[in-house]
Amino acid sequence: MNINNIPFQITDWSKIPMTEHKGETGVAFWRTLKFGDLRSRMVEYSKNYKADHWCQKGHIIFCIEGEMTTELADGQEFKMAKGMTYQVSDDLSSHRTYSKYGVKLLIIDGAFLKLQPEKK
Repeated sequence: MNINNIPFQITDWSKIPMTEHKGETGVAFWRTLKFGDLRSRMVEYSKNYKADHWCQKGHIIFCIEGEMTTELADGQEFKMAKGMTYQVSDDLSSHRTYSKYGVKLLIIDGAFLKLQPEKK
């Protein structure tokens, strides 16, 4: 499906099947919709969740409830709480997330976040 051709639709996230993804600690629960190369996910990280890998993929992340910290490979840390977002293109950071108390997120990613060469 071409992502430019998504018809109007409403998503009842409670009806989307949930998949479980173990972290280094804790677990993530994903509900995923795909439209071509566009992926939209409702994600919940459990208490004491820590990603089991460093991610290079671009994301747009909206924090629905709870809080989390995203750590960059260079040691920087960024805390996100309810109502906050972050956005990054593919290959512009090596990042991983952890959440002490749990968090619920809407995560959007896809080819539109691929790193584009700078124009001269």
